Amino acid sequence: MSRGILEIHSMDAPLPHYTYTDLEKFDPNKRWELIDGIPYAMSSPTLAHQLLVGELYLALRQHFKKGPCKVILAPFDVKISDHNVVQPDLLVSCTDRLQFHYHEGAPELAIEVLSQSTLRHDRVRKLNLYARSGVQEYWMVTPHPLLIEVLGNTGEGFLVRGSFTQDDKLRSFVFPELTIDLAQLLAALPPQPPIEGEVRETAPVYATTP
Repeated sequence: MSRGILEIHSMDAPLPHYTYTDLEKFDPNKRWELIDGIPYAMSSPTLAHQLLVGELYLALRQHFKKGPCKVILAPFDVKISDHNVVQPDLLVSCTDRLQFHYHEGAPELAIEVLSQSTLRHDRVRKLNLYARSGVQEYWMVTPHPLLIEVLGNTGEGFLVRGSFTQDDKLRSFVFPELTIDLAQLLAALPPQPPIEGEVRETAPVYATTP
């Protein structure tokens, strides 16, 4: 998801509930999402965000190119209901619900690339919406350090099926033949600064070999 979110209502004012048809009346220079009728304005993404989305798209497109499933990049509306319209960074649809202007209902796979300003939006609001709407698998992608959390829908909510870092090959559980080498994906991204104080393997100064 893009790096900024602006809720257009005041916290002290009654919450208006908008519908899909209202979106065309909003500022056309912004991307908009509706969750339970509440609008959220999405700001422009960063270069690193777009490069990561692009690399994931290429990997997914390569895997699905010979089958019925389609891989779609944002901005593209997923109309879960009249009051719930979102734009995942990537989606995979394997049914006839993919319409010309939007996807009708939940896709099989939704992917969001996280940032500091979208953590609560992607990890709480959209996660809950995806879970209750029937998205089968949800990937939450942390760009730095690279971490992809794969969540599967149990029917009662999402369950973490796997967490994958740059040393792993990501595996989908909805699409068992889909794997992505995250070391190759990371190599295509611009270098990132080291994380100060990051916990890493090391040897205690006075330790003896067990």
